[in-house]
Amino acid sequence: MLDDSLKAQLSAYLEKLQQPIQLVASLDDSDASRELEALLTDIAALNDRVDYVRADDDQRRPSFAIVRAGTNVQVRFAGIPMGHEFTSLVLALLWVGGHPPKLEEDVQNQVRDLEGEFVFETYMSLSCQSCPDTVQALNLMSVLNPNIRHVAIDGALFQAEVEARQVMSVPTIFLNGQPFDAGRMTVEQILAKLDTGAAARAAESLRTKAPFDVLVVGGGPAGAAAAIYAARKGIRTGIAAERFGGQVLDTMAIENFVSVSYTEGPKLAVALEQHVRDYEVDIMNLQRAAKLLPAGADGLVGIELENGATLRAKSVILSTGARWRQMNVPGEEQYRNKGVAYCPHCDGPLFKGKRVAVIGGGNSGVEAAIDLAGIVEHVTLVEFDTKLRADEVLQRKLRSLPNVEIIVNGQTTEVLGDGAKVTGLVVKDRASGSLRTIELAGVFVQIGLLPNTEWLKGTLELTPRGEIVIDDRGATSLPGVFAAGDATTVPYKQIVIAMGAGATAALSAFDHLIRTSAPAEQQAAAA
Repeated sequence: MLDDSLKAQLSAYLEKLQQPIQLVASLDDSDASRELEALLTDIAALNDRVDYVRADDDQRRPSFAIVRAGTNVQVRFAGIPMGHEFTSLVLALLWVGGHPPKLEEDVQNQVRDLEGEFVFETYMSLSCQSCPDTVQALNLMSVLNPNIRHVAIDGALFQAEVEARQVMSVPTIFLNGQPFDAGRMTVEQILAKLDTGAAARAAESLRTKAPFDVLVVGGGPAGAAAAIYAARKGIRTGIAAERFGGQVLDTMAIENFVSVSYTEGPKLAVALEQHVRDYEVDIMNLQRAAKLLPAGADGLVGIELENGATLRAKSVILSTGARWRQMNVPGEEQYRNKGVAYCPHCDGPLFKGKRVAVIGGGNSGVEAAIDLAGIVEHVTLVEFDTKLRADEVLQRKLRSLPNVEIIVNGQTTEVLGDGAKVTGLVVKDRASGSLRTIELAGVFVQIGLLPNTEWLKGTLELTPRGEIVIDDRGATSLPGVFAAGDATTVPYKQIVIAMGAGATAALSAFDHLIRTSAPAEQQAAAA
């Protein structure tokens, strides 16, 4: 099951085990069960502290539990955790085996202090780059607190469950049999939902923070670069982010990041945060900005957060990035995560053998249609313009696929459903005005990005599209406020460009601090 290279790597990791563990399997006669058994026996053969046992004591098959010998500490997987979930498997082995996690001690204690019984079930897919964070967060929580149980379920292997529970996006989380949440989640985010007093405590802690020299709002590539460049100047730097990594977390393959031939969004996001943590930067995660307060008599710019706390700084760098643009048609919001999706890599496997549509004929839309065509029964691609806008090489590949229909000059007017899930799509021919109803199970929206700047309206200059207007130094129309990345007017929304813009904004903010803190000319002369 594991090649020699993976065995060597995993063997080195298993040397970190501090306590013996058991791999307890529940199998049947399927090919998937045989594949899982081969994986588990390979793992057990790599270290004397790992034992393999076939117990067949769980209804989901194939599945297995990683159990700390002689205790009730365990993590369970229903499926074969390879692909993007292989890292989740390795971490689960280490954590159950007593290796300490890289999680702040106060957060660990908050998990340990949770009271009650929590049984989590997470539906994921092996091709989903958003799923591992959620799986790993809940796995770790189940190791830290014996009242928490978690099983990660591969939706592609347990299609009957997926359909019965109407799971149409991953990751989807159930708690004690009821829907809990959907999408990427960290330990802190899960705690915020379980521990209702956590938000109030966090707000109170934020209110007491002293003013920053530079406060960065947003934790994507631009924000991370800005924080690093500011901190290296030796000035008091803070970064408030709704989720560290931003849109990068939803990016699959990255092949144009100079000097790195290939990486993936979540890996880059982890590297960004780790690099920021190498410096004395106050990282305030899970914080969403609600209002920008121009500097008053004290010269401090304010950022009011959604939790009611206000952070103040001598200069601010806005790097709030962008999000997937929505179609804004009837049915889209109602059926979001019920057939309307924005990540083909994550949710595509849930539509195996079904008919879907992709909205958007740019590179992202055509790439999504090509990927989905290998999984689903049929793909209909709908483009608003009179022709596709994707690169010619992608168009040629798309047109070569037998299960793809291309509609150009088409306007999506409505997403149809039965109240629980998507059943169809209404498309208007922009030339004739005629309407066509297409029966399908999923709609993947790929029509570009929308800047996260609604909260800034009325405080500084924005373009009609909502982008923050900046000059070549990253300065906005408001003194002491700079901006960088996809939320701004900078052309070409690329990771490497956002990083450069973040560095520019930080250097400009530092220059602003020097000039505004310099003694007045007469005072300097008198001295």
